[in-house]
Amino acid sequence: MAKPKNRADLPEGFTYRGTLPTDPNGVELMLEGWDAGTSEPPHCHPGDDMTVMSQGEMHVQFYVVENNKLVKDGPVEIYKQGETAYIRKGQIHSVNYVNTCKLVYVHNGAFDFIESELPMADDA
Repeated sequence: MAKPKNRADLPEGFTYRGTLPTDPNGVELMLEGWDAGTSEPPHCHPGDDMTVMSQGEMHVQFYVVENNKLVKDGPVEIYKQGETAYIRKGQIHSVNYVNTCKLVYVHNGAFDFIESELPMADDA
């Protein structure tokens, strides 16, 4: 899923204000808001990213691919107000927003949301 073009394309419970991509070799910055209880399915991005939590708590689960299935890669990582999450490009992850979250999201290069089409392993 590419960056939403209008409000109808946004996931329920999500709002954002972003920069215009002026330099594909630069960064994109988004101020994001997520309602409590919303989530993002397993996905990755084409560039490294940094998320600064200005409010709330989010849980991030990373995955690796084994036998064409997603397998959890370690325990859930928890980020709270004042903390920063770093995710490398291509790293598959899912996110749960435990309560209302506001965050600053910085993506290296042109942003894209690439949802994983792989099934979860039985124990994932």
